[in-house]
Amino acid sequence: MGIVSPGFQGRPRTAEPALPPGQYLTQDFPVLSAGPTPRVPLDTWEFVLTTETGAEYRWSWDELMGLPQETPHVDIHCVTHWSKLGTDWQGVSLDTLLDGVDTAARYALAHSYGGYTTNLPLDDLRGGRAWVAHTYDGGPLPAEHGGPARLLVPHLYFWKSAKWVRGIRLLTDDQPGFWETAGYHDYGDPWREQRYQGD
Repeated sequence: MGIVSPGFQGRPRTAEPALPPGQYLTQDFPVLSAGPTPRVPLDTWEFVLTTETGAEYRWSWDELMGLPQETPHVDIHCVTHWSKLGTDWQGVSLDTLLDGVDTAARYALAHSYGGYTTNLPLDDLRGGRAWVAHTYDGGPLPAEHGGPARLLVPHLYFWKSAKWVRGIRLLTDDQPGFWETAGYHDYGDPWREQRYQGD
């Protein structure tokens, strides 16, 4: 006679979400900033894409809103160890903003209102992996979370998703940004736990 009754599956298990190493799950949306929160009126807001040759492409708020919009549903991971799963955003893909831009650049440096900067390989802004996001969870992105618009690059640690973004400069050589100069990793892949230089 068998020890286990037919159809017995044992104690039900709670499916734990897959998180990058060293991360914990949060339901909150913690607020972390490198400085004071800038307040940017929409009638003066603009986004400027500057190529390595100095050519500029500019969008006002109304022009950004007139571009094709996407609604990424993504997980986000902060270098301070929290992860928030299944977040909902709306914004303009960097693929749209880079369409028709003549560049031989391999890197990008994002600039924010307030002076913050962060560097990324240009390839990480392409292929449907990065957005200028202005809406979070169905409403305007709050200023404390980077509104009116922030860079959203969810496959990297969240410091790469620059709050209050005002532009991106394309570069032929990598140039570290604010946290990278202070010792944070140049790339910041949460699945490889690239928190600091040398990781």
